[in-house]
Amino acid sequence: MAPGIDFLRNELGIDGRDLTLRWSGQISLTRRILAVNILALLLLAGGFFYLDSYRSRVVDNRVAQTAREARLIGEAIAAVDPAIRDPLVLRFARDTGSRIRLFDATGRTIVDSRALGLRNFVLMDPDKEDWDQTIARFLDAAIDVIVMAPRPPLYRERSGAQQWPDVAAVRGRSIVSTTVWRAPDRTPVLTAAAPLPIGGVVMTTVNARDITKTVRIERFRLSMVLLVVSIVSILLSLFLARTIVRPLRRLARAAVRVRLGRAREVVVPRLPSRRDELGMLARALSDMSLALRARIDATEAFAADVTHEMKNPLASLRSAVEGLSRVRDPALQAQLLEIVRDDVHRLDRLLSDISEASRLDAQLSRAKFEPVDIAAMIDGLVAQRDTRGVERGIRVVFDRNPDERTIILGEGARLERVFENLIDNALSFSPDTGLIAISVIAEHDELVIRVEDEGPGVPEEAREDVFKRFHSVRPDSETFGQHSGLGLAIARTIVDAHQGSIGVESREDRLCGARFVVRLPLAELPE
Repeated sequence: MAPGIDFLRNELGIDGRDLTLRWSGQISLTRRILAVNILALLLLAGGFFYLDSYRSRVVDNRVAQTAREARLIGEAIAAVDPAIRDPLVLRFARDTGSRIRLFDATGRTIVDSRALGLRNFVLMDPDKEDWDQTIARFLDAAIDVIVMAPRPPLYRERSGAQQWPDVAAVRGRSIVSTTVWRAPDRTPVLTAAAPLPIGGVVMTTVNARDITKTVRIERFRLSMVLLVVSIVSILLSLFLARTIVRPLRRLARAAVRVRLGRAREVVVPRLPSRRDELGMLARALSDMSLALRARIDATEAFAADVTHEMKNPLASLRSAVEGLSRVRDPALQAQLLEIVRDDVHRLDRLLSDISEASRLDAQLSRAKFEPVDIAAMIDGLVAQRDTRGVERGIRVVFDRNPDERTIILGEGARLERVFENLIDNALSFSPDTGLIAISVIAEHDELVIRVEDEGPGVPEEAREDVFKRFHSVRPDSETFGQHSGLGLAIARTIVDAHQGSIGVESREDRLCGARFVVRLPLAELPE
């Protein structure tokens, strides 16, 4: 595998394990953004439940206060002369805001602050209140249902002392009894009964509207805060959805059109103004679509070139075969058979090179790169040619520094094919008794390999064309059809897969001939 592939898989999560979504993967991104923000709002709405706890604590404190007041009132009434008892009851009723009643031992009412003319305990009729109070009562009931708060009994006047549970609870006992009731307008009513030291019971009744008013004011303030936060949160969610989801949808639509085979018509938006991850994604998809389009164009051009290159030997082969059926001269038949053999060999070589060129990208993408000593490889190639003998007296010289680092990461067999093609190309163009010089030198983080010959060289305007597929300019002395025109194209594909470069440069010595230069990244030294 090419260097960096494993890193990209880990960095980008190509295997998908770190991007797996379960149930949320079935929900659109817009709804997920809204859901996350609404969840935060629901947590804020939990403050309404805190208000219920606050109300319960206030009611408990008021119940305790009412019990103390009932006991103190009873003790004070028992300590004064009966002649001033009624004025004292009125004074206590005004100060505490409650209705005070005294019952004797038989349960008969002997004093009632209302009968004395003080009507400070009046229950509100909900049917006569404004609409805002109706909404407030509805919210009270809804929150009580949600938090499952205990529902106090409805307050109603009793005709006798024994019908009041607090009076019945304290009769004959030295305790104070309290009860929380519910008024028709859902405000709490507190009753408390305490025994009189002289016999009988004192009972106080108060409508604690201030508790409900305080809770409703706090709830209104919290509602306003929640409303403002909700509006801001929803607007932010829609903003995020607009800035994230809409570009993603555009990219998805463009990707679908590319998948449907209309890649030439699709312009994937690059979002140049965005410097975030979406901008990176858009530009990556755009580059990918352009690369795909270039690959499609290259494939079509390659197919057309293959067809064109195969037509020539096939036409020659067909002509020779047709001629064999008509020619009776043995010499001409032998000549035609030689043409058939040459064309078959040419087709075989052409098909082999085409097969290798078409599979090369896929094979290199799966290749496992290992340390390769380029100097040792070239030294071995030169030694093999010397052993076999080089035609036309051409000399192949390899120059290297034994102490120089020449190890790269790559696939040895493919790199060997690169330098074999370069040497073959140099041999083809070299004159008789010519010199082919090969050098290897490390420059910074690159290994530079130069292959020089003494042939006619490559014109500057054709230095890129020689690496195109089926581009074949051969020397006059070479028999037609010995090369497919794919050797240098295959070499460039292999070098590009190794993150290197190959090209033709001018010779520094100003001599005639071609110089092919290969640059490959050096392998990092182990620490």
